[in-house]
Amino acid sequence: MTGQDPETTPVIIGVGQINDWPETPADGLDPVGLMTRALRRADADAGGGVLVDCDSLSVVAQLAWPQLNPVDAKVAKDLGIDPAHRMQTALPNGDSPILLLHEAANRIGRGEAKICAIAGGEALRTAGHLAALKKPEGGEKPNALRDASHRVRHGYPQSYGLVVPTDVYPLYENAGRASYCQSLAEGQAETGAIWAIMSEVAAASDGAWIRKPVKAEAVVEPSENNRPIAFPYTKLQVANSSVNQGAAFIVTSLAEARRRGIPDERLVHIGYGAAAHESGNFLARDRYDQSPSLATSIERAMALNEIGTNDLAHVELYSCFPCVPKMARRVLDWPIEKPVTVFGGLTFGGGPIGNYMSHAVVAMAEKLRGTDGRGLLFANGGYATHNHTIMLSGEPTGALFPQDFDYQTEADDRRGEVPPIDEDYAGPAVIETYTVHYDRAGSPKSGVIVALTPNGSRTLAKVPADDGETIAFLTDGRCEPVGTGGKIQRACDGLAIWQRS
Repeated sequence: MTGQDPETTPVIIGVGQINDWPETPADGLDPVGLMTRALRRADADAGGGVLVDCDSLSVVAQLAWPQLNPVDAKVAKDLGIDPAHRMQTALPNGDSPILLLHEAANRIGRGEAKICAIAGGEALRTAGHLAALKKPEGGEKPNALRDASHRVRHGYPQSYGLVVPTDVYPLYENAGRASYCQSLAEGQAETGAIWAIMSEVAAASDGAWIRKPVKAEAVVEPSENNRPIAFPYTKLQVANSSVNQGAAFIVTSLAEARRRGIPDERLVHIGYGAAAHESGNFLARDRYDQSPSLATSIERAMALNEIGTNDLAHVELYSCFPCVPKMARRVLDWPIEKPVTVFGGLTFGGGPIGNYMSHAVVAMAEKLRGTDGRGLLFANGGYATHNHTIMLSGEPTGALFPQDFDYQTEADDRRGEVPPIDEDYAGPAVIETYTVHYDRAGSPKSGVIVALTPNGSRTLAKVPADDGETIAFLTDGRCEPVGTGGKIQRACDGLAIWQRS
């Protein structure tokens, strides 16, 4: 460990989390309450009396209660602290907690802070109950996520039903399955196996939202309690955002931890990490069967820490939708029989929008304390957009901070040519990827095709719900739709309609 200065060596000293299940559903804590409860638990976990000296507070933006934004000042006020550095992430992206962890490590490494606190919390379950109390009789069931002001957008992809992440990630799933040369049954079986193990992890996790193991078949087969969402995803395959959860952790220097008398076996050491992203426009991607930025983030973090897959005791591979851990485990060569989570995944552990990885940090820290094990945290956010990977360890890592974790140039160099978008195309085309969106009764609302034209442009086309033959072709698994040809015609409203060849 030559060259490490204990004053600039970051360690995690306290972790805490909370699930809020109020007796009356509408009486739940708001996100600020969840964050402060989690931070107080992290403070107690660190031995107490730490937050009073906090000079850096970073929080993950929350979605459930827009009227509370920004929340960082309210959290500081509720805790009775006045940190010199205080911030909130711009958006509640899934990589936010790992980004904030890495920035805290750098702040310690630069000597800019002594005690860094990171927290996040979401109360979409309570927000949904409150919205339901206000809705007109007979009105549509409220959807706090889809209706959130910053999620409601208008534009080319939105006109074809590609609005929120639930609509978009299936594009990666279907393209990936075709690239892996899997049948639909084989692709779903892989999902079922991964998710069933996640449910077992969640069942043994005190902080998980759903603590009941689920069989692989029950995950992927549509049923009364597992309705289809967006092909091939059912309810049990997507992040469960209807939760009230908060999580937090505290970072300081190795020297400060020892001055406070925190035993070495309670410390979790921070290794190197790497971040990279895709274009914010999910139609401006080079492909949908893999992600250059995802691969760069994971591979670079492993190389920086000089470790191989067999050196990892635990991993957390972000699991908002199956396509993400599927891509990540292929980069990492992680066996399907080993858990991809230490917390339970976003379906069973809980999917508090941008703050899931704070819960993963809590769970990973609890796993690593007092051991010589190493754990990898891979986070993903946006529309398969943002990627941030970092290593934690139960013993010193030798990592020196501050560290520049931006590996965007490397990711960009790996990216292929991005097809230009043609919003007005009509004529022959080939399916690049696709999905079918369903209503709450489980009936198809419409399908959407991402197609490539003969000149290499990318365009969108709709499959109307009443085109049962094409809907069946896309979903019955008898053959692989990706790579098949068709024709795009323009409807009277200007939308492109897909017709099979």
